[in-house]
Amino acid sequence: MTNVKFSPNRGECLRLLGAIPLFADLPQDLVASLCDSASLLRAEGGKLLFREGDPAEHFLLVRRGCVEMLRFTCDGEERVFQLFREGQLIAEAAMFMPHGRYPMNARSQGSGEFFRLSRNALHKACEGHPPLAMRMLESLSLRLYRQVNEVDWLTASSASQRLAAYLLGLHRRQGESLMLPISQRQLATHLGIRPESLSRLLSDWQQAGRIQGRLRQWRLCDITYLQELASPAVRSF
Repeated sequence: MTNVKFSPNRGECLRLLGAIPLFADLPQDLVASLCDSASLLRAEGGKLLFREGDPAEHFLLVRRGCVEMLRFTCDGEERVFQLFREGQLIAEAAMFMPHGRYPMNARSQGSGEFFRLSRNALHKACEGHPPLAMRMLESLSLRLYRQVNEVDWLTASSASQRLAAYLLGLHRRQGESLMLPISQRQLATHLGIRPESLSRLLSDWQQAGRIQGRLRQWRLCDITYLQELASPAVRSF
């Protein structure tokens, strides 16, 4: 993994940041101040970009690739919380945590490139431009709301309901032919399902003609059935 100070890519960093709703329509010099001290980080697949507990001095902007945010359970299983792709920010919320440490691990899913942006620069930008600070609060509040809904759903739903909701979420982004972005074992941990239960559900649905496929490649054949299963997860706001 290499960390390279850059100048030719500054314009691309500005473009990617400016396309994020958090920074859209803000003064150009404000966005530029975040890029002035940025560096370009290159990593191969499987490399950790930062570890849980490391000092949180930088947040990341994905230039190319995909990043898994994960923690390890008490029995050593990996739980992937979220995936980040090109044009997305990683760990900007960690820049405001009072303990000043990353709350989870970031691992490059394949080879990738990432802009490392300074915590101090983000603090100064928020202090000097209150509308940015308000947007940060709105973004963090929305994220907290979604997490509360997810915890509520995980504790109140069945394994089949959680799997249906997950597959439908992929369907909205990918279409009827799906590629699971994580392994089935990681997916089971993510959904709070035993791996054997996940395997049995996929097998039962395939035999019933609800889905088709194997391993990470799947196709949804009975979307209505899955929507009815997942309907309790749909909220009005």
